[in-house]
Amino acid sequence: MNKFGLIGYPLSHSMSKIIHEAAFKSVGLEGSYDILETQQEDLVSRIKYLKSGGYLGFNVTIPLKVPIIIFLSGVDNVANVAGSANTIKIMPDSSLQGYNTDVYGFVEAIPEDFREELKGSDAAVLGNGGAARAIGVGLSILKVKKIDFYARNIINASETVSLLRSNFPETEMNCKQIESLRDLSEYKMLINTTPIGMRSKAMGISPIEESVVKTMNKDGIIYDIVYNPLKTELIKIAKKFNIRTIQGLDMLIYQGAKAFEIWTGKKPDTKLMKIAALEEMAD
Repeated sequence: MNKFGLIGYPLSHSMSKIIHEAAFKSVGLEGSYDILETQQEDLVSRIKYLKSGGYLGFNVTIPLKVPIIIFLSGVDNVANVAGSANTIKIMPDSSLQGYNTDVYGFVEAIPEDFREELKGSDAAVLGNGGAARAIGVGLSILKVKKIDFYARNIINASETVSLLRSNFPETEMNCKQIESLRDLSEYKMLINTTPIGMRSKAMGISPIEESVVKTMNKDGIIYDIVYNPLKTELIKIAKKFNIRTIQGLDMLIYQGAKAFEIWTGKKPDTKLMKIAALEEMAD
């Protein structure tokens, strides 16, 4: 039995079960995908449960993408560079192999022409968790010149920056207090990696004020990795000022498809996965 799941907290907003069930269907595999709410203090017991429960792999989301690293016997190059993992394969000997498919999902959701425009430009990232690390890797791979990480916890943000700087010395990286963000005009892309705006977690709130959003470079893009609701408050404000946007659902689909391929060796149909998610969200 192909048995997979998702750990993290909170998970009531998650579309992962829907998209992975669609992935199973698209390749003709029998399988299940369970949503397993897990707080950080319960991570050890949850890993034991997954190992003994017949699971072949699992996804990891907020707030466990960085803490999970210490339980892994090995990681792929991207997870190693990011210092965070979101996809785990349980090996036959019960050891855990970690991967980071967030980087792939993040980049894949950006239109190809805009990936070219990002070269040599500046970007701003809101947040400093596992997703922010993955996005720092993605932006560095895309040859962004400078990344400013805006966070409330500067100590954690400086850890993120130090890790990324050591792997991408050619990219300038800085950490700044999010309250100091007043002007976005220098940035080609702004990415929200915080859970602010997420259903069940500060829905209807933008991580930055409208007065700041409207300063965004008119040739730039605002990218919110929150996918439920589809149109977060940040995305709504950006659209109000005719700023290009990327919604989080595409990143979710692409990273999920890559995780599914790691677990099963089969490439699922991303269009069917997206349709399933959109139908579920429309209900």
